[in-house]
Formats: sequence, C-alpha cells, structure tokens
Amino acid sequence: MSDTTTRPRRQPSVRRLPLAAPLRLVRPSDMWLKPASSVVVATAIPNLVLFSVDRLDLVMYTMAGSLCALYGHSLPYARRARTVVGVVLGMLAGLAVSLVTASLTDSTAVLIAVGALLAAGQKLLCDATRIGPPGPLILTFVSSAALFAPQRLGQVPGHLALTLGAGAVSWLVTVAGPALVRREGPERHATARALNAAAAYAAEPGHRTRRAAVAAVHAAWQTLIAAGRPTPVRRALERLVVHAEAALSAGAPAAGGATPVTDPALLRDWAERTRARGPVPTPPAAPGTAAELLGVEAERAVLRPTAPGAARRALLRRLGPGSPLLPIAARALIGCALAGYVSSAAGVGRPYWAIVTAASLCQANVTLSWNRTLQRTVGNLLGVLVFAAVLPVTRTGPLALIGCCLFFGFAAEALITRNYWLGSVAVTPMALLVLEYAGAHPAGELIGDRVLDTVIGAAVGFLAALLVTNRRAAGRVESALAAAELARAHAHAVQTLAAPGPGALEAARRGLTGSLVELREADDTAAGEWWQRDLPQEEVLAAEQAGHRTLAATAIRQGPIAPAPENGAV
Repeated sequence: MSDTTTRPRRQPSVRRLPLAAPLRLVRPSDMWLKPASSVVVATAIPNLVLFSVDRLDLVMYTMAGSLCALYGHSLPYARRARTVVGVVLGMLAGLAVSLVTASLTDSTAVLIAVGALLAAGQKLLCDATRIGPPGPLILTFVSSAALFAPQRLGQVPGHLALTLGAGAVSWLVTVAGPALVRREGPERHATARALNAAAAYAAEPGHRTRRAAVAAVHAAWQTLIAAGRPTPVRRALERLVVHAEAALSAGAPAAGGATPVTDPALLRDWAERTRARGPVPTPPAAPGTAAELLGVEAERAVLRPTAPGAARRALLRRLGPGSPLLPIAARALIGCALAGYVSSAAGVGRPYWAIVTAASLCQANVTLSWNRTLQRTVGNLLGVLVFAAVLPVTRTGPLALIGCCLFFGFAAEALITRNYWLGSVAVTPMALLVLEYAGAHPAGELIGDRVLDTVIGAAVGFLAALLVTNRRAAGRVESALAAAELARAHAHAVQTLAAPGPGALEAARRGLTGSLVELREADDTAAGEWWQRDLPQEEVLAAEQAGHRTLAATAIRQGPIAPAPENGAV
C-alpha cells in the first residue's frame, strides 16, 4: 500500500491565470440537439399564440416558462418530470418576487438589492439540488430583467399565469414527447458515455482517463438506478455498464481464467449501437454481472420507500452551517449587488445585465471564475456586434423577430457545449431581441448599455471572487479523503469475507466508487481556489490509487457469473 504520510508539496497561494485555454473550443456534447430543439419548440408555440392575438408585448412572461425546457435532458424521464416541475415552480417564485417588487417601488437601489438576493438564493438552491446545466443563470436572467420592467400590481397574476402556461408547454416538450418516442433514451446515452470512457481508458491507460471512466460509469449507474422499474432494455444496459467497469480492471486475470473486455474498438461499437435506435447489444457475461445486478436491485429497494421528508432533510444538510456552497452564494450576493450599483452609477438605467454577468462568474473556485470572466466578456462583446447586424432585419416585421429569436435560441445550445463564449455570441442578441417585443428601442442605447454592463459586471464579479474566499474548499478535501479511506477499508473487509452476503460486495464497491468521485470533485474545486492552506495533493493521489486497486480486486473477487435470464427480447 502506498505511503500516505509523505509531506505534501507546498502549493503557491496565487496561481497564474490562463489566457488561451479558456477560449479553446472542445468537441460538442453528444446531446446538444435535445435542449436546442426543445427550447425552440417550447418558445415557438406561445410566441405564435401571442402573435395571433397581437400581444407580442407579453413575450417576456411566456419566455420565462419556455426557457425551463433547457433543463433535465440528461436525466431519466421519471426524475426529469419532477425536475422540470421544480424548475417551473422556482421560475414562478423568482418572477413573482421581481414583479411584485417592481410594482411597489421605483427605487433602483432597492431593485438591485432584491436582484442580488435572488441571484444568491438561486445559486445556492441550484448548487444544493445539483440541478445541472444551465444552472441558476436562466432563473437569474429572468428575475433580474423583470425587476426593471414597468409593472402594476394588478397585472402580476395574469403575467404569472402566462409563465405557468408556457412552463406547462416546456414540461410536455421535454418530458411527455420524448418519453413516448424513446422510453429509455437517457439511460442509453449514459451507458454509451460510460462505454466510450472505458474505451478511452483501454486505449490509453492513465490516471486522467481512469478518473474520467470511473466518473462516467458512476453516472451511468446513478441514471439506471434513478430510472425506476427495470425493463428488458434497462437490464441489457446494466450488463453493458458491467462491461465498462470490467475494462477498468484490465491487466489482471479474472477468476476462472476469464479476462475483462479491453478492446477499445469493441467498446466503442457497443456505445454507438447503444446510442442508436436499434436493439441494445447483448455481449457475453462480464465478470460479476449477476452480483452487480443484485446490487442494483438492492439499491433500488432502498431508494423506493423513501421516508417522508428525507429529501428535504438532505437538502437542509447541504445548506447548513459549514456548507462549502455558502461562500459561493456570498460571492454571488456581493458581486451582483456591487455590479448593479456601479452600473447604475455609470448611467445605465436598467443595470440587470450587470447583475446577470456577475452572477455567471460565481463558479466553484477563482480559476473557474476567471475562465468564465474571459468567456463571458468575449462572447458578449461579439454578440453585441451580431445584434447590431441583425437588428434591421428583425424590425421588418414580427415574424422576422420571432424567427431570429428562435434561431439564436437554437444556436446558443448548439454552440455553448463547444465553449461558453461561443454560446454567448448567440445568447446576447437573443436576450437583446426579447426587449424588442415590447417596442423598438434606440439601437445605440441598447448596445452601449450592454457593453458597459458586460465590462462592469465582469470586472466587479471577478473582484468579488477574489475577495470572498472559499476557505472551506480545503476542508471539504480532507473530509472527502477520510470518507474515501473508510469506503476503501469497508470494501476491502467485505472482499476478504469467505461468503459475502447478497449484494454486499457490489454495495461496498459502488460506495467506494461514489467516494472517489466525490474526492476528485472536491480536489478539483479546491485546486483552483486562491488564498488557502496547502492541499494534501499526494494524499489525494495515494487515496485514488489505493481505491482503484481495491475496485479492481473487488471486480476480480466477484468472478465471471452469468446474468439471470430475461423475459422478452431486448
């Protein structure tokens, strides 16, 4: 076993910030088309209805509900249904606070303070619930913009009803429609990603590729377990994930002389066929298949009868004292408030874009905040140029305006997975064009305010990230280290038993996998943070290596057991 008592190397308090890397393009996500097409359909339906009744001035309120179609696309449909409902309700709550506040006061100082509080609260709740992309930014954009829209108290219920109606359309588009067409779509995509990650590790073994494969396999299991009642297709997908896990123990012969699948081409072929619409591949049994499926069933059984209030108590624990999420929320509060006040002092009449810009920079650590600062600034400034170019076209008629907004909504989701700045080039003109539904605005004023808000929001938001330190990040690494060691010791103890109980070996194995994923996330977050004590980098590396060895030994201990027969063809 590796020695974990070695004195860690001293890490510098201040790290060099990259310039080129944050702007480098990457491969697009394998599922960008889903949110892109969903938001177009969810936006087009209410927009065309309003066009038919000549009330395009109300698009801002339906747009709030339509943007909820961006959420939950990586989740299985049962969980996606609950998630999108939660997003719609969260959108309604934030919008209601903004509209009521706007109807009661004209004080810019009060409006900015409320906007900053909403942004911090939305950031905290989205991080605590792990809502996933696009996170709190859409909620903050809508609530901040609504604060500076002319409003009367009697109009609020009607405007909220429009948002709720558009939110219902978003739910139907993101959940009901896809679930009818392809029942196990999210599970198939998660399994394909696990197989591709395992293929990358098999082709190029190393610490980086192994970490990525462990995380992808863990995510695939979480998706399959959350999918609900097992079906023949889900059973086949579970067996494929077992093969992806088996590839991680390559190089050591399995019990009985069998060896795990380590052919990258074969794993990629399975991934491609899994993602396609045809039958799921049915490879021969991998080591530990029966025990693995037994562990999955045991985990489902534990999750099914959830005690009343268990989810609420877990959420409160993540929000409680000592939570590593609190410093990030504090950054959002301070950064958004200062950005709004500085922008207002600079003469911007509606400084909501400065608030949104500062909110977008509140990432998990300073390095990520710097990356987002560069990306946001470059993308917004280029986006303003695109807006100036298309504005004459949009003013030729309402259908041209609707068409351009739909185009930019689709383009934003198509480009943002390549890099955030590239997506911002499309988001910026779309956000500015939404203002045109209520009536034409002076182009020079719109462009000037947006450029000024972007520069101020980026500068002040990054300054807040520097000043509001996240000193709890190092403590989270230490806690994750201790949890990983306990999980590894437990898995080793179960592995050495002569006859482990049903599902015990697999439960211990998956618990260790989850702890390693948490350790890597905590270490990555802390590594980009400034002004903190030294990080135990060597201890983290040793814990990961020891955990991976235990995982491989556990896979070998399970042996090549054939899967239980299934009823019905896959």
